[in-house]
Amino acid sequence: MQSKLHANELTLGQRYLKLAVLVLIAGNIYPLIYLRQNFEVSIVETFGITSAQINDNYFWLGIIYVITYIPSGWLADRISPRILMSFSLLMAGLLGVWFASIPSAIEITFIFVGWGIAAGLTFWAALIKATALLAKPEEQGRFFGILDGGRGLIEAVLASIAVGIFAYFTGADGEGTPDAMVKVIWLYVCMMLALAPIAFFILDDPIDRVVTEKRDRSVARFLNQISDVLSKPEIWLCAFCIMTGYQLFWATYSFSVYMQSEMGLTAVAVGSITVAKLWMRPIGAVSAGFVGDFFNVEKVLASLMLAASLALAALAVAPVGVGVGLLLGIVLVIGFLTYAVRGIFWATLESCKVSNSVKGLAIGLISFVGYAPDVYLPKLNNFLLAAYPGKTGYAIYYLVIAGMGVLGAIAALILKRLVEQKAAQEGSS
Repeated sequence: MQSKLHANELTLGQRYLKLAVLVLIAGNIYPLIYLRQNFEVSIVETFGITSAQINDNYFWLGIIYVITYIPSGWLADRISPRILMSFSLLMAGLLGVWFASIPSAIEITFIFVGWGIAAGLTFWAALIKATALLAKPEEQGRFFGILDGGRGLIEAVLASIAVGIFAYFTGADGEGTPDAMVKVIWLYVCMMLALAPIAFFILDDPIDRVVTEKRDRSVARFLNQISDVLSKPEIWLCAFCIMTGYQLFWATYSFSVYMQSEMGLTAVAVGSITVAKLWMRPIGAVSAGFVGDFFNVEKVLASLMLAASLALAALAVAPVGVGVGLLLGIVLVIGFLTYAVRGIFWATLESCKVSNSVKGLAIGLISFVGYAPDVYLPKLNNFLLAAYPGKTGYAIYYLVIAGMGVLGAIAALILKRLVEQKAAQEGSS
């Protein structure tokens, strides 16, 4: 009832204006946190740390994310999303100011923990809830599609500007990598700090004006709800699809250092390729959503995951000196496919037939499993690179993830068959 009440209070123009603000803030809060995607080697040089230390920081970031998925939803039910999101932008921006001072390795770890709180505990569930409140029931798909594709577009634009700034100050202006890197960090910091008050004043407080339905909130009832959700095999298949699909996307975070350190590309060439990949997000996510609406979601997801796995395996076995053009093509294909997977894998939740009264709980529990790669993939990457230094370690890492992607495709097809079997049983009863 909350989304219907709030959506009906606003005109179409007002709702799309607020959606545009949500797209802007969602597209600005994460790029600085995942700056390694385009500048890992430059970050290593600037901060005097190793790739292993960077992976350790993402391990702690993942830990914070995982343990805050369910509390994040609880918090978003009690505090206005605009307050939570404004706080998140301010906190992430101020931590970015600290980051721009080129702090020590231990300080960087504290910054990443803080970013985990800002982008996880106080932001993620608030963003999703605010979007749901804006959209009418028949508009949920398009609003979330615009949110994901739009934030990808914002990230691509900002990354293009960032790479341009970096290239200018390390090239024509003659500055060193650290000075240019600080300027890139400040680009993202200024955007977040500017958006914090915009989010606070333009996004209103729907929760304060919506009467929340009273429900049984006893511990026994809560435990029964968890038991009901966990007993559904569809939930576990959905979680596995998201986990393996997210792994395919996570592999792209290491493309920058892989192409520069192992494939011999320059920092500017690598930055240009990874930025080009970011432009695949709005295309992949939105198109997958529309295709999934016309065809079976699980079947489309399985096809996308299988294709993404094959493309990632191709990158793993590509020889050194293969050429910038071919690498660009492979990375763009992987980018399109992994973003398409991300754009559609949450649609499998509908096949789980979870009642609205426990849907939030189901999302929290699925997220706990589905986004677990944030925790263990950095450690796996460190282990493989230590055991098999150089290109071999990266190749094994990519092939392992590709193999899991194939298993995810199989899980999607099993989910499809299970749903069809239950539908047939209900139709015959």
